Order: sequence, then structure tokens, then C-alpha cells
Amino acid sequence: MKTKLRQLAESAILVAIGTVLSLFTFQGPWALGGGITVCSMLPLVMIAQRHGTKWGVLSALVYSVLQLLLGMNNVQYAPTALSVAGIIVFDYILAFTVIGFSASFNSIVKDRRKAIVLGIVVTFFGRFLCHFISGVIVWEALFPNELGWAPAVWSLAYNGSYMLPEIIITCVVAYMTYTPLKRYWLGEDIVKA
Repeated sequence: MKTKLRQLAESAILVAIGTVLSLFTFQGPWALGGGITVCSMLPLVMIAQRHGTKWGVLSALVYSVLQLLLGMNNVQYAPTALSVAGIIVFDYILAFTVIGFSASFNSIVKDRRKAIVLGIVVTFFGRFLCHFISGVIVWEALFPNELGWAPAVWSLAYNGSYMLPEIIITCVVAYMTYTPLKRYWLGEDIVKA
């Protein structure tokens, strides 16, 4: 019971840290849109690494709902219920919940540090795909891009311009912090009751 309570409290704190980090965005000079954060999703990766995929997915789902609440102004642009559903599902619920699967490679890749980085790359790419789909089926219909690019090309460029730096930054920080924080990454700091 004590361990579960600690797991819940720890996850709530990490989700809160990730949410606060998501509020501090910057736009790279190359970016066509979207905000780049400094490791706002790394706390979700840590939760999955420490407590497993099921708990990671549940925590990432909670994070996605918080992101939806914070990004509610994006939903107001949608003129139909179908486009509202598309934004909610692809830009929030699926896009962030997929990060909870980042610990799925721990049993496949022997080197845990490499498994963490692979998990980040694959799940963040999954997030990118969700935003890409939303860009093509929802956003392009609402606001055709001013450059006249094909919807798929625009969505690829727009979402890739902020997701690629996000992937690189998070991978570098995770890789560099693994050794000094190994006990924490592996959950070895938790005292079993």
C-alpha cells in the first residue's frame, strides 16, 4: 500500500513537472509553427521507465488531458463536432498518451540507456504521426497553408519543425542523465514495503 501511494504521488509530481515545462516554449528560427519545449515529456518517460508501461500509459493519459485543458483555445477553431473530435483525439489524447509506451523496449534492448533513447525516438515519432494526421485531415481543412503546399507536405514540415528538435533534446538529456541518475531511472531508490 505504501509503495502504491508513493508511486501515485511520484507520478503526480512528474506529470505536474512535465505540464509546467510544457508552458515554457520557444520557436526555433527554422520552425514553421509549434512550440519546442525543453524536455516537457521526459517526466512521462521516467514514469514509464520506473513503473512500467501500464502505469506509464495511464500517467501519459492524465498528462494528455491536462494538455487538452491548457490548449482548449485550439479546439475553439473547429467549426464542426467532427473536427473538434479530430483535434482532441489526434492532437492531445493519442499524441501524448503514446509517450507512455516508451519503456516497451527495455526487454528487447539489453543496454537500458539505449532502450530509453529508442523508446523516446519511437514514441515521440508516434506523437509526430498523430500531429501529422491532424494537420492533414483537420487543420488543412480549417486553415489552408499560405504557401500552397500539398496538405501532407505542409503537415510534415510544420510538425517536423518542432518535433525533431523535441526528440533530439529529450534523447540527449535522457542519455546524459542516465549514468548520474541511474538509481532514479531504474526505480532503485524506492524502498519496498
